[in-house]
Amino acid sequence: MRKTLRLAPSLAAALLVVGCATNDPYGGQTQRSSTVTGAGIGAAVGAAAGALSGSGSTSRRDRALIGAAVGAAAGGGIGAYMDRQEAQLRESMQGTGIEVDRQGDDIVLNMPSSVTFGFDSSELTSSARTALNDVSNVLREYPETRINIAGHTDSTGSADYNQRLSERRAESVGNYLGQSGVDRSRLSMRGYGLTQPVASNDTESGRAQNRRVEITLTPMQQQI
Repeated sequence: MRKTLRLAPSLAAALLVVGCATNDPYGGQTQRSSTVTGAGIGAAVGAAAGALSGSGSTSRRDRALIGAAVGAAAGGGIGAYMDRQEAQLRESMQGTGIEVDRQGDDIVLNMPSSVTFGFDSSELTSSARTALNDVSNVLREYPETRINIAGHTDSTGSADYNQRLSERRAESVGNYLGQSGVDRSRLSMRGYGLTQPVASNDTESGRAQNRRVEITLTPMQQQI
């Protein structure tokens, strides 16, 4: 019984941190910390796994508590790593027109064509190269992330042409990062053409949103 009472606070703390939130100092928006969310999720998964494992003198409750503590540590480690990377990217991307979005443990950089490319071109603008230099500096500091680069277009023109344009634009961004010192084995480039719009192609403002390159950063390991 004493062992159970000593472990219980670890589970309670791990689950309670899920409710924590902070203010983004760069965008002014309230955002939930992935560190505490990851710890909470890890605790829940670890508790379930622990409860189902083991036998003998260790009670089901004790196994659940041990699993929760281990799971919280693993989840929090990934979240903390991505939190630090996100904070540096948000600071670096201020004033560039490139948006930084957090989706669970993933970080998405949304690069609109107005920032990155001229009309019907896959050649990076000077402002895009400057921004990608800052992105590269952060990526080299956090090598435990995969870098998935996706090119997207609006629906103007044929599907085949837009597919090829989206591929060239994704490759331009990936090649530039590689030339800037990012390990090319981390890079994956793919074009999606007009198949994944985020807004209506019936208006110019919607088409402008659809013309974009997205860089998605995902943790390589389950525990960092």
